[in-house]
Amino acid sequence: MRQDAGRVAVWTAAIAAAVVLSVSAADVDRSGERPAIERHVNQADIDAGRVSLKELCRLGQTLFEARFNVLDGQGRPASTGDGLARTMAQPAFIRTSGPDANSCRACHFEPRSGGAGDFASNVFVLAQIQDPVVRTLDPSRSNERNSLGMNGAGPIEMLAREMSAELIAIRESAAKEASATGQIARRKLETKGVSFGEIAVYPSGRVDTRGIEGIDWDLIVKPFHQKGAVVSLRDFSNTAMNHHHGMQSAERFGYGTDPDKDGVVEELTVGDVTALTVFQAALNVPGRVLPRDPLRRRAAERGEGLLEQVGCTACHRPSLVLDSPVFREPAPYNPPKNLRPRDVSKPFAFDLTREGPLPRLERRADGRAVVRAFTDLKRHDLNDQDFSHFANEKVHQGMLAGLLPPAAYTEPDQVRPTRQFLTRKLWDAGTSAPYGHRGDLTTLTDAIHFHGGEARQSRDAFFALSPDDRGAIIEFLKTLQVLPDGSRRVVMESRAINVSSR
Repeated sequence: MRQDAGRVAVWTAAIAAAVVLSVSAADVDRSGERPAIERHVNQADIDAGRVSLKELCRLGQTLFEARFNVLDGQGRPASTGDGLARTMAQPAFIRTSGPDANSCRACHFEPRSGGAGDFASNVFVLAQIQDPVVRTLDPSRSNERNSLGMNGAGPIEMLAREMSAELIAIRESAAKEASATGQIARRKLETKGVSFGEIAVYPSGRVDTRGIEGIDWDLIVKPFHQKGAVVSLRDFSNTAMNHHHGMQSAERFGYGTDPDKDGVVEELTVGDVTALTVFQAALNVPGRVLPRDPLRRRAAERGEGLLEQVGCTACHRPSLVLDSPVFREPAPYNPPKNLRPRDVSKPFAFDLTREGPLPRLERRADGRAVVRAFTDLKRHDLNDQDFSHFANEKVHQGMLAGLLPPAAYTEPDQVRPTRQFLTRKLWDAGTSAPYGHRGDLTTLTDAIHFHGGEARQSRDAFFALSPDDRGAIIEFLKTLQVLPDGSRRVVMESRAINVSSR
């Protein structure tokens, strides 16, 4: 890990490589062009407990909002979005293949830093790995998706970790039984009340995956990316920094290396990525903004019950219980080239119910926490012969890469179905328009209209309601919003006019 003392030499090398500036090391120290990030975070200080949560969040927010430039190492002229060498030079910015943004906040900004994005900030998933650069919006070359809000991301990751642990334990129990009895062992895959189908394990240890539903075959719940492809905020951040900004982290791309050939080595330290991860994990959870108008307020109160009545809450679970509200970084299921628990002397930890900006998770008397995210963290197919709006993607995302080798599965060549997406979290529905994975639906009613497939029965039940009852459900969903730091969980409309945090 490089240290602050070597920054000037690195910055000078970056300037020389770019050939667009000609200044001395002393000039960099005094005036003129400067990198957006002049001091980087040392992971050793975090491990030793010398950095508080407040300070780490401040550093992480600085990284999240930084407008990186060539002195930081912005751009990846000689490498793709997954770090492979390019045959042709990569432009400094290109919306399709990336780098496509100056900062994280450029796409995660509504209604505040860390929030969701407009249609204009859509990304083109999987175009970034192709060589030469993809310059077309043809859906056969990439999957266009809207940027989701990150508020409440810490609790969501912790839910995914607990669900993964329980599902894996179910598989391991079946494996032990099959080995001991010499018979196929079958188990229901259920965690926190959410069913992921069933599993069968042979005495040889081979896993029959045909009954698994809505999750990768490794049984690790991946709560990030709309396809359920990314396991942790850290994995998400390492990938996004390279993809969208051309900023390579040392842990992902190597220490003392310059894989993108821009003249800057170790553009992000391990500590930088930890700070960025903790900032996102500690973002406040969404709350509720009650309408000032009494009629609308009563409609919203009635709409909550109607949402359950029509069956929407079968997938949009109003709440899931988190057994331990303590967020620990790094995560136990991080894939290779991401920091793992064994790589640190002590994980950085904080209590999501007692630390960080308000509003926070609700803490129960038994120490557990309630996550009111309106999701089941499971993939579903919302398409049928009548409604196929959500079946627009053509490029498969992600091959099997889990805890077991491919030989352990009956069908080792898994790809994630293009028609399936994670159940959208609704706890920020009132501040996260536009809707749909492409962000091409401008109202909640439009989004509900296109719910076919697994959600067809609920969709039809919604439109069978009277106009007033449908309006009541929408009014309720609009109360679910991202709030300013320091807010109570439930506020009146007049207190949430300006939720920007700048």
